[in-house]
This record gives sequence, structure tokens and C-alpha cells, in this order.
Amino acid sequence: MSSNIGQNYPYASETEIERAAAVAQAFERFPDLGDKVEAESTPLGEVDPDEHWWVWVCPSGDFSGRLHVAGYARDAHAMYTVCPDDGKTFLR
Repeated sequence: MSSNIGQNYPYASETEIERAAAVAQAFERFPDLGDKVEAESTPLGEVDPDEHWWVWVCPSGDFSGRLHVAGYARDAHAMYTVCPDDGKTFLR
């Protein structure tokens, strides 16, 4: 198993609206991030607006960033997450 796949516990949860807004913010701040996510993950598909998603602490920098689900990893059984603070991606 790749060391990039986190074995940690979620930090919090968020609604679908909050998740989508955080991912959109990451794509706005880091223009190339959308292409990377598209190449390395599959879309979430049709999502119920009442759905809740896990949020994790970003393991880079000062740990103040949060990881939000952007899709499903193509090459691993994991969620593909992005950090709007630094534009990095992680598998959870």
C-alpha cells in the first residue's frame, strides 16, 4: 500500500455544498490542479446534496490545511483529496 494513502482518522465532516465549494476554491487558486485531478481520479458522479463527506488534516506545512474529497483514485481503493491551501493532493 502506498504511503500516500492516509491511515489516519478524519478530522471532521462537511456537507456536499461545503465540499464542492472547497474543491472549487482549490481549482481557482491552483489552475493546473483541475487537470491533475482529472488525470488521476474518477469523478464522484451524481451526489445527493444532503450527503456528508469526511475532511482530513493536510499533512504538509503547518497542518492548518484541510483535505476535501475531489474524486475516487484511479489506481488505488481510496478517496482522492485536495488541499485548497497548498494545492497538494493526497489519497485517503
